[in-house]
Amino acid sequence: MTEPPGREWPHLHERYPHGRLGRYREVVQILARHGFGWLLTQLGLARFMPPFPWGLLGRQPPPSHTQAEHLRMALEELGVTYIKLGQILSTRSDLLPPEYVAELERLQDAVPPEPVEVIQTQIERELGSPPSELFDEFAPQPIGSASIGQVHSARLKTGEEVVVKVQRPGVETLVEEDLAILRDVARLASGRTLWGRIYDLPALVDEFAGTLRGELDYLVEGQNAERIRRNFEGDPRLQVPTIYWDYTTRRVLTMQRLDGIKINDLPGLEAAGIDRRKLAARAARMTLEMILEHGFFHADPHPGNFLVMPGEVIGLLDYGMVGRLDEATRDGLLFLLLAISNQDLDRVIDQLMALGITGNTLQLERLRHDLGHLLSLYWGIPLKEIDIGRILEEALEITRRHRLQVPTNLVLLTKTMAMDEGLARNLDPEFSAAEVLRPYALQLVSQRYLPQHWGKRVLPTLLDPSQLAITLPRRTERLLTRMERGNLSINMHVQDTEHVLNTLNGMVSRLILGMLASGFAVAIALLIQLYYTVGFHWLIIGWLLGLGMAFVAALGIWLVLTILRRGPH
Repeated sequence: MTEPPGREWPHLHERYPHGRLGRYREVVQILARHGFGWLLTQLGLARFMPPFPWGLLGRQPPPSHTQAEHLRMALEELGVTYIKLGQILSTRSDLLPPEYVAELERLQDAVPPEPVEVIQTQIERELGSPPSELFDEFAPQPIGSASIGQVHSARLKTGEEVVVKVQRPGVETLVEEDLAILRDVARLASGRTLWGRIYDLPALVDEFAGTLRGELDYLVEGQNAERIRRNFEGDPRLQVPTIYWDYTTRRVLTMQRLDGIKINDLPGLEAAGIDRRKLAARAARMTLEMILEHGFFHADPHPGNFLVMPGEVIGLLDYGMVGRLDEATRDGLLFLLLAISNQDLDRVIDQLMALGITGNTLQLERLRHDLGHLLSLYWGIPLKEIDIGRILEEALEITRRHRLQVPTNLVLLTKTMAMDEGLARNLDPEFSAAEVLRPYALQLVSQRYLPQHWGKRVLPTLLDPSQLAITLPRRTERLLTRMERGNLSINMHVQDTEHVLNTLNGMVSRLILGMLASGFAVAIALLIQLYYTVGFHWLIIGWLLGLGMAFVAALGIWLVLTILRRGPH
């Protein structure tokens, strides 16, 4: 995030000295300033909002920017956790409209670097010695700076050229504080809004928290790199930087420095004599191998993470974000791709269900209709004219419209494939992902039917019935015994019943309080008339009437504020 000119960016550990409540107010006020007061009111957070004009009436952003642009600017202003949240959301075409996804893809994760003294202290704290003792050379100026950490070039005492990624001090504390706020907001949204319940926001926040904590742990990033290196061991197409574990901790990552031409530097590639068409096919095939064979893929394929080295070797950088697919999901993807290419719509729907896309019967029928219309636009045209990335993005847009739940790993996969296809098309405008994908998928499917492959899969399935045969009599006996003794009970949970009952309970409670307030008001009016008619003692009756009027007024105001804060359900 780049700060406005003339404003000094404070160090992360100095930013939020007032604890969670102070951070709550800052988050709410920034969102309100960017026109999201309507959302804050719906979530019951209006009490943290600033005064007018950005309070209850500040429901629309100024006309100079769209609401999507204001969301992106608000997230940049909120800092590291929200920038990462926006970057994750930019991959979720199933959750957000296209204009929001496009805007969040522009999020800037670059901030002014920490002073070199702070970085040197962090390295000494993590590795036990200052950089001057650990490295033969350590560049004071970073070669890259982001919200979580910054990267410096260095040389080991043994002569290897390396880069050192250092986490900013205090970033973990701030992230945990923000994650706690996000969990609170997710619970509020699930209890107060329909969309919060449909998309299970607490589960999404927990998933995001796991992803972000993984990015904060540089040991995990190093292990991700090592795993991809092992998967491509002996393959000359890919170069993964070596991790120097003696100089690596949770907050410091030291790895081999790779030098090459950025994959989007087309003039540089032409000058080096690189065959761009061959390079595009190689990059696409490598990505498909990660996804469909290894089930472990690099999930941040923007051009800055790809270097083209001598011999047309691809150097891959930044392993903080990866995707994982189990064998069943990989098989489902293969059959889904073949069903699409064979124009078999029923099998397409079946495979989508097998991959974990959930919804009720009516939603699935609508999905079938819309997917049939989408795919009909591409069936019958040459493979080289099919844009796989666009089809996947439009398919996710259809699932979002129908409020279907899509597993996160599939959404991440879709975004990765779309970005990889865009990368390849930039290298070769004639590139067709479909032409590469179909023969590769057919090859993998044929391998699934080889005896050695089925042998590995059939043996575990034969063990399941044998285990069931051993345990079934004992379980049956226990069940019958409990039935005879009358101890058998069945626990059922009807989804959303608790929320409906809580909502009705709140409505009835407010109705009763409103009736009581009305009754008190009528009673006080009668007592005032009696007071002036009979002439009771002023000090006693006057004070009682005054207190009664104040109580009724306070009760009425409290009821109005409660209704306004809760908003429509």
